[in-house]
This record gives sequence, structure tokens and C-alpha cells, in this order.
Amino acid sequence: MNTGFLPITKQEMLERGIRQPDFVYVIGDAYVDHPSFGHAVISRVLESRGFSVGIISQPDWKDDSSISVFGEPRLGFLVSSGNMDSMVNHYSVSKKRREKDAYTAGGVMGRRPDYAVTVYCNLIRKTYKKTPIIIGGIEASLRRLAHYDYWSNQIKRSILLESGADLISYGMGERSIVEIAEALDSGIFIRDLTFIDGTVYKTRKREDIYDAQKLPSFEEVKSDKKAYAKSFYTQYCNTDPFSGKRLFETYDGSLFVVQNPPAKPLSQSEMDAVYALPYMRTYHSSYEAQGGVPAIAEVQFSLVSSRGCFGGCNFCALTFHQGRIIQARSHESILNEAGKMVWEPDFKGYIHDVGGPTANFRQPSCQKQKEKGVCRDRQCLFPSPCKNLEVSHQDYLELLRKLRGLPNVKKVFIRSGIRYDYLMREKDSSFLEELCEHHVSGQLKVAPEHISDAVLEMMGKPKRKVYEQFVTAYEKMNRALRKKQYLVPYLMSSHPGSSLKEAVELAEFLRDIGYMPQQVQDFYPTPSTVSTCMYYTGYDPRTMKKVYVASNPHEKAMQRALIQYRNPKNYELVKEALEKAGRKDLIGFDKNCLIRPKKGGPQSRKKTVEKPVKKKTIRNVHKKKKAGK
Repeated sequence: MNTGFLPITKQEMLERGIRQPDFVYVIGDAYVDHPSFGHAVISRVLESRGFSVGIISQPDWKDDSSISVFGEPRLGFLVSSGNMDSMVNHYSVSKKRREKDAYTAGGVMGRRPDYAVTVYCNLIRKTYKKTPIIIGGIEASLRRLAHYDYWSNQIKRSILLESGADLISYGMGERSIVEIAEALDSGIFIRDLTFIDGTVYKTRKREDIYDAQKLPSFEEVKSDKKAYAKSFYTQYCNTDPFSGKRLFETYDGSLFVVQNPPAKPLSQSEMDAVYALPYMRTYHSSYEAQGGVPAIAEVQFSLVSSRGCFGGCNFCALTFHQGRIIQARSHESILNEAGKMVWEPDFKGYIHDVGGPTANFRQPSCQKQKEKGVCRDRQCLFPSPCKNLEVSHQDYLELLRKLRGLPNVKKVFIRSGIRYDYLMREKDSSFLEELCEHHVSGQLKVAPEHISDAVLEMMGKPKRKVYEQFVTAYEKMNRALRKKQYLVPYLMSSHPGSSLKEAVELAEFLRDIGYMPQQVQDFYPTPSTVSTCMYYTGYDPRTMKKVYVASNPHEKAMQRALIQYRNPKNYELVKEALEKAGRKDLIGFDKNCLIRPKKGGPQSRKKTVEKPVKKKTIRNVHKKKKAGK
């Protein structure tokens, strides 16, 4: 019986009257037919163009037959590791194996291999020697050229060569996958698909590469960190679909990996069409007995409003994947999806999110981007907002008001992140007022990431004073609304540029506002970010100036401990960090000290009388949490 899902067995394919699928899609996630999952979008887009797709989810990579569920596809195999890079999915920043996988039925870890795209492609090649293989998704997209791999601590070749695939569809992929499918369907050989934007191909014919910029060779970037930094920044400056150039790098002097310019962004009507496809909006029914797929909980009652981000945070890979140009769905499209969602049996009245990479980005940052793309040599918000930046929350406000008015809706939350520096440029306070009045449930999560201006510069984030201005405005608005609502700041330790000095500065800030974070993110060097390039090379690729990098695990532990200095478990690390930073003045009984000396130590006293600390204005708005007593 046809359940509405795409077929996952040969029998289901035959029931649809299809003897040979056009494509077989091999994915590292459990099969979830929801538009927040890349495999669902790509497979539904192909289906809408008349191509049949069979899904092989999490095949057993130790069993050659697991890849032959449908036999050989007519046009080719599609391969993706899933919604996450498989290595990020498997390992914490300390390279310890994670216990659960939210993208697998029952949250079970270990259902996909490390470097999943490469392993799956090698598995396919054992049986299907010449069948075209097209790889995509986050893992393939961010490893499309020579890249630093944190887990092996080395420069790796393009995943196109590592995997043995024929083509990479990088970025969001809707445009390029349709062009690839139609070209293959017309009889063009996969080796001749060298002309499609948003793809990467390989060739041994240098004469066929035209109008392209040469990158340093693989051998150069592997042996010279400066060469790698320069190569990376060239790639970074060519991520725009309007101004980006064709790039190529050489391997062993005779093999070339060529990256075509990025695919053009989708228009609003095209975005609407993608989200109007007949998704089942949940995981495949076969996973029910295993408890379902945990990842659906985050997105089942959320709405994607936009894609792309011009925020430009250096530790984020969005520039390389979704791009900096905002693409937004129409109100009608979003309301139509919400109108169906609110009648689902499990809906409790709460829309969990309305946003994208950045919730309050619903339009390009300036008019120029619509025809000429983003600037190659500067950011929209960093180091200060561009004079051409157009700030408006009006469209987003109108959308939120419409969603609040739907039947069965009790509350509409915003969880995908607010860029407070963008918000602070808004002359009208309507958005901040309605945000506090209707879209915050006690606490609002924001991401200053750090408080040292030196570190913030390396992060590509606004200066400390901008965050403090937002804190003041947020507190003032909540006071006017007679609401007790707090800010929960996300903070990051050990980012390039942060030494123990800056880590202590952050700890002092937390002391002054009376805030104790329960969670801290240690910087994670994921593929294709400016920050990862800094981490590996020790250079800022934007300026080629040297950057301090905390790469020693013990120093990283000290920086992390300083952010949670009140936790008794962190005492020894905090004490060592303060001593090494030359800040023993913060060990004592004074109100400004972070920790007290241990009993019997040279600085210990029997008793001390402390004067009460007057709370600062900025302190009141942060949620106070203590770890231990």
C-alpha cells in the first residue's frame, strides 16, 4: 500500500508501477519526509519534475548487498551523509564519541559510518562500477575542495576524489539537481556535465577549464599553511552566485577539481513551490516501533521563513552552503503550511519557531544584492553596519501577527536566533516590543558568543557595547510591559584569538552580571569556516595576520572552566588558569574574586565580612543559574 512516503523497498517501488527508479538516494539519516531535511527536499523536487526516486536510508556499509535494494538506477545514485557532517554527528569537540544520534530511529548511535559520503560511494562502486554518483548535502558541500579535517588533523583532498563520485551538487541544490537530472535524462554523459552552476567536477583536460581562477595546488596547501589560508579566502570571496568566479585546484600536476560558480538563489515563488510539495512532515512509519526519530521534535511544529544569512559569523559555514543572500517565502506559503500544521493531532497550540539561520532576516541587506550580489570584500554588519544596510522588521512583524491569529495557536515562539545588532539599527521599537510581549517564554536566547572585543573581531561579531546596549533596551522594554523575562547568552570558549587573558575577561563579565551558564560551547573546527582556517593555520585569512590559537586540550579545558567558575568541579582548573594568566588577585575573599583559596592555603582566612554588592542594571535581565553550592 502506498503510504505517501517515497519507496524504501523494491516492493513499494513496484506498487507504484516503476520497474527501475531514475535515482536511488542513499542517506546517512533515518528517512524523514519533512522540508527541514535535505534529502526530503531534493527527492520531492525530483519527483515533481517527473523523476522517480527510491530511498536507501542508513545502509549497512559492511554488507555490499545493502546498496542493491532497488538494483541499478536508470540515471544515477545520489548520496548524502544527512543533515549533519557525519564526523560532527559522531564526535564532540574533544573527539569523544557521542552517545546519541538524533537523526537515527530511537536515537541509536552508530547506524552510519565516519566520513559517510566517502564510505557510501565506495560501497556503491563495488557493485556499480560506472553508474553516475552525485553527492550533496552538508558533508559534500563543505568538503568540496581541499580542506582541513579536524578529526584526522590533516588537509584532505576534495571529497569528490576521496569518494570516487562523479559530481558534487553543493549548496542548497534544488536548481543544480534538476539540471543534472534533465541532462542525464537527455543522454549527456556524467563526465560531460561541466557547465552547471552549483556543481564541482573533475577532469584531466586543463584546456577545457575556461574563465577560471587557479587556486594553489593540493600539494602547496598541504605543505604550506599560508598557502592554505590564501586559498581558503579566495574560495570565501567567491561564494556569491552573481560575482563568484569559477575556481580550480590541481592534484599531482595532472588532475583538476573545478568548482563552478554557485547556483542562483531561488525566487520567492520558487521557494514557495519547494515548500508546497507533498511532504508527509514526519519520519517513515517503519520507525514507529523504535520510538521514532528524535530530530523531528525540533522541527515538526516549526516554520522555515527564510534561508541565507548576511550575519557573517566566522565560525559558521552558512556562507559556503546557503550563502549570504536572503531568500524568503511568501506569507501565503507559510500560512498555508501553518494552517495544516495546527490541525495535526499532536499540535498543542505552540508554533516552536518561525525563522531560518537568523530569524529576523527576511529581506536582502540592501537593494544591490538582488541584481549584483553581496560585496566580495566586506560584510553587511561587521565590523560595523554598512551604510547601505536596510533595516526593517515590518514584513516579519506582519507575518508573526497573522500566525498568532490562526485557530488553535496559543503562542508563536522565535527560537532560531535574533541578530540583536541588526535589531538595534531599527528606528522603530515595534519589533522589540512585540518580541517581548508575544514571542518570548520567560527567556530569550541570544548569541554574543564572547565579551572581549579582540575575540569578537576574530569571530566577526559586533563589539561588546552593542550587546550591552541591547541588554539595556531589552530590560527597559520588559519593565514597560511589566514582564520578568531574562536573556540566556550563548558563549563560546577557546575561539581563535582567545587566550587565558580574554577568557578571564569573560569570567569577570559573568561575575559582574551574576550569571552562571549551564552550557558552554567549546570552539569546534568544522570544515569550511574562517575560524577553522584560523585554528589550523594560525593566520586570519582576511588579513594574513597571526592569530593566537588555543589548541592544547588542557588550555581549552581551562578556558571552558573559567566560564563556569562557580562550579566546584572546575575549581582546580580555574585556579590554575588564574595563576597562569597572572590574575591571582581574583583568588581571595574580596567581592571581585572568582574563587576563594582552599582551607589551609597561604591566603585563607577564618572569616571575612563582605559588603553586599549593588546589582548593576545589566545584571537584572540575565537569568541567574548556579551550579552546585
